Amino acid sequence: MSAMWFFRFLAIGLLSGILMVPLLHSPRGDGFEHLRLDAIMSLEIGWFLMVPLALVVGAGKAFSSSERSRPAPPGFVLGGITFAFGALVLHQAMAASRWLNGSPSGVGDPDGEYVMAAFAELSGAAIMIVGMVILIGRVVAIIDSREANIPTPTSR
Repeated sequence: MSAMWFFRFLAIGLLSGILMVPLLHSPRGDGFEHLRLDAIMSLEIGWFLMVPLALVVGAGKAFSSSERSRPAPPGFVLGGITFAFGALVLHQAMAASRWLNGSPSGVGDPDGEYVMAAFAELSGAAIMIVGMVILIGRVVAIIDSREANIPTPTSR
């Protein structure tokens, strides 16, 4: 599977993890902070389910095509949305971590919840990196296509 197919379907899997939040969401306390923490934990479960599924679908698509055409790199929209989504996840996970480590802590025993928030922080940073790789790959593809279309000067 080419790198562009991998990053395209990885980004789709990460973004589609958000679909699981309404299905798995069950707040344990009142207030926005409990809602944020439960949404982050539901999002991580969604990633656990959706990212492998998206990568399997991507591998099937990459290997099942009869023609061996080179896939177009993902566009600026997918890269930008993925980067912005990663920034949002990172920001919300950092806010949840501050709330869990505050005085008094947000929940009775914040150790397990803090691990989930820390994992979400790492995931947010990784999602931002995936978005940047997609954006850089698209810019490189545009530069390569422009260089291929520039006629060479003829010498006299």
